[in-house]
Order: sequence, then structure tokens, then C-alpha cells
Amino acid sequence: MFILKNAWISIKRNKGRNILIGIIILIIACACTITLAIKNTAIDLIDSYKNAYDKEVTISFNRENMMKDFDPSQDDDRENAREKFDNIKSYTISDIESFADSEYIESYYYTYSVGLDGNNIEKAEIESNNNMPNGFGHGKENNMSSTDFTLTGYSSQDAMREFINGTYTMSEIADNAWDIAFDGNYVFINQELADYNDLKLNDKIKLESDDGNTYEFEIIGIFKENEEGTGEPMSMFSNSANTLVTNASAVTSITTSNEDLKSTINPTFIVDSYDNVEKLQDEFYKKGLDENFVLQTNEELALSGVSSIENINSFATTFLSLTLVIGGIVLFVINMINIRERKYEIGVLRTIGISKFKLTMQFVAELVIVSVVALILGAGIGAVSSKGVSNSLLESEINNSNERTEEIGKNFGEENTTGGMLNRGGRGEMRGKGMPVVQAYDSIDAVVDIKVLLELLGIGLALVLVSSIASMVSIERFSPLTILKERS
Repeated sequence: MFILKNAWISIKRNKGRNILIGIIILIIACACTITLAIKNTAIDLIDSYKNAYDKEVTISFNRENMMKDFDPSQDDDRENAREKFDNIKSYTISDIESFADSEYIESYYYTYSVGLDGNNIEKAEIESNNNMPNGFGHGKENNMSSTDFTLTGYSSQDAMREFINGTYTMSEIADNAWDIAFDGNYVFINQELADYNDLKLNDKIKLESDDGNTYEFEIIGIFKENEEGTGEPMSMFSNSANTLVTNASAVTSITTSNEDLKSTINPTFIVDSYDNVEKLQDEFYKKGLDENFVLQTNEELALSGVSSIENINSFATTFLSLTLVIGGIVLFVINMINIRERKYEIGVLRTIGISKFKLTMQFVAELVIVSVVALILGAGIGAVSSKGVSNSLLESEINNSNERTEEIGKNFGEENTTGGMLNRGGRGEMRGKGMPVVQAYDSIDAVVDIKVLLELLGIGLALVLVSSIASMVSIERFSPLTILKERS
């Protein structure tokens, strides 16, 4: 009680000096509050970006392994390489399901493509042998150029990467398209193919296999390809002109009835952690994955979107460090000056029997009282300011994310994503697939929370400790008799 009483009396007696110390701590507290708010908000956004991307693993052909020790000048090597390539095992949906049965895999999806000819529909004439993406197949099974059309079935909307990344965009779509798209013989066709055959929504098209079987599909959507120059140089059509988009179940029913059809499977696995990919690859090899295939992840893509926010986080960390260092030095110097000015007071108190410990605690108590008041005021001012400052710095990131979400909705044929496909029951999980989703911080509690206040309290205690070192050292060094002699 004696220490606190004397500390309070000393504070009132030296108002000017303590107000100066309080202003310095107030400025430091305000700057630290804003910086900590920005830093924590940036960290939350980085986590949001990383969590928005599924940790995807795909199976890719390992050309480097295939061509190892290959000498193109040797006829035997050429023949061996051709035989090796033809003997690479192709995989079925059962194999994919077997691979997906792993503790490291959370979910999976795939595309399943098959080549078919037209029955009542004409191919948009295009001289190309690349009517479909590279697939999880090989050799003759992967060569569909001999058929008129490539029927690509998606297992879910998650698998529809061309629509998610904007390569394809729906130009026309039936009202109930997404309610029936993944169950039955329904297709989305390219706008070029629709124009070429004068087709419209709800028209029926017939495809046939080389064994004469006919398959009828209803058109529930028309899409266009947004990438320029994807077709052959002398062709008026894009490579996707003869690609028909349906569901994987429809393709499965076709290939089940005719195992000789040329088909390709492209699976994507969602893993729990990128750290487990190597273990997963070993597990796949044990389950029969050919050694000429390897696993690849989208980790680089997932991290690419956080670079600008990490720059903000780094800036906030640097600014916070500089603020603390400069603030600590200034407070230390002021406290040193304060101690020198109060040498006589220290000498008198020591002479009347006040111990060094009690005297040190009094000086520390003075600084704590001033610091607490200044920290409270600084935290309040910083809290009011941090919302505008942090949202201003992060506004572009938030806007970019919202715009990207709207773009994905439009790619799938939804003009308004507020209540559209990306948020409807049963498909709300689609929101954010393949792109980051961040939440705009429109509440002050979202940035200045208990975590920031606790961090600010820790900073305040650190500043008090640094500043108190001056009084501790000085009081230990000062001799009361020497001080009084110098005064006289």
C-alpha cells in the first residue's frame, strides 16, 4: 500500500513528465493495436485461402521414367519403348475406388470419357486429333480421334474444372439442369456444335458406338469455350466443339455394355495433408499403380493466391518490430533522464530507511499506472482505427475473391450467386472450389478481439520491463550519502 500511495503522489507531482511518457505509450499502443489487428486479419485470410483450396492429388504420366535409358538412334530401343508404352496398364472405376480407399484420402471425383459417333447429329468438321484432355489412359484406348464425339462424364460438379476455372461458360441452361444433370442421359453441348446442327435446349441427340448400339441424350445446357486459338490453325472450330458433357454414370453404363469402347478416366483425390502424398504414392504402387505414373498436387496453386496477403503480414510484422524497438529505446532514455532528475528524492528516501527493493517497486508502479491508462486509451483509439485501415489494405483481396466467386457462378449458368447454384442445398460446398473464399471484415470484433488485447497487454508489460531496467540499475548504483553530498 505504501508503494502504491507514494507512486500515485509522485505521478500527480510530476504531471508533465508522466503525461509525456503516457503520450509515447499511447502512440505505441495505438500503432501496435492497428498493426496486430492487420496482422491477425491477414493470418486469418491466409488460412482462409489455404483452406479454400482442396488438397488435390492427380495421377500423371511419368514421361521421364518412361524415356529413361532410351536412345532414339537405336531401333531396338524404339521397339522396346513402344512395347513398354503399349503395355502400360489402364484403369477402371473399380481401380480408382480401390485407390481412394485410404486413410490419407478424404474424397475423390473423376471424369470418364468415351468416344462415340453421331447418329442424328453431325460432327463439327475439324481436323484435330486432340478432342479431349490428356487422360488416365494410354495407347489405343486414349486415341479417340477416330470417333466423331468425345462424351465426357463428370462424377460431380467438383470435377467440372473447365467450368470452375472459366475455360467453359454456360451460355444457355435449362431451369432444372443442375437438379437432373448427374442422373440420367443429359448433356451440355458446345455452342459451335449447337449452331452447326441447329440444336437448342431440350432437343434430343443420338450417339452410337461401333457395334451399332444407340444412346439418346437430352440437351439441358449449351456452353462456349472462352480460350482463343484452341483449335487447329486452319479450323473455324475450337477443340471442344465436338465434346459433349454429361455425368459419369451415363458413360459408365455405356462402357459397361461395350468393353471395347475407347475410354479414359481422370481421377482427382482430395487428401488430408500434402505431407502424406509420398506415403499415398507408395500405397498406390502397392495397390497396382504402374510405376510410369506419379502423383502430383495443386499445392503450388493453393499457395500462389496468398503472396500479396503474406506481403501485408510481413509488412505488419516489420512495422510492429520497429515500433517496439524504437518505443522501448525512447522510454528507456526518458526513464533514465527521469531517474537522474530524481536523484535527490532517491537519496532522501534511501536515507530515511526505504529499501532498494521498495524504492524500485515504487518507480515500477508509477510506470505501470501510467502505462495501463495509456494502453487502454491506445487500444480504444486503435480499435476504432483498425477496421478502416485493415479493410482498406485487404479490400482488393476481398473484392477479388467475391468477383471470382461470381465468375464461377456465371460459368455454371447462374447470373446471381446470392441464392444460386453455388449456395443451394446439397451443393453449397461448391462455393470456393478451385479458388479462395474470404470473408469481408465488417465488424470491429473481427479484427480487434481478445487475442489482440492479450498481445497488446504483453507488449505493454514488455515496455514496462524495459523501461524499469533504468530505474533498477540506477537505484542499485546510487549511494544515498553521495547523492546528498552532491546536492549540498
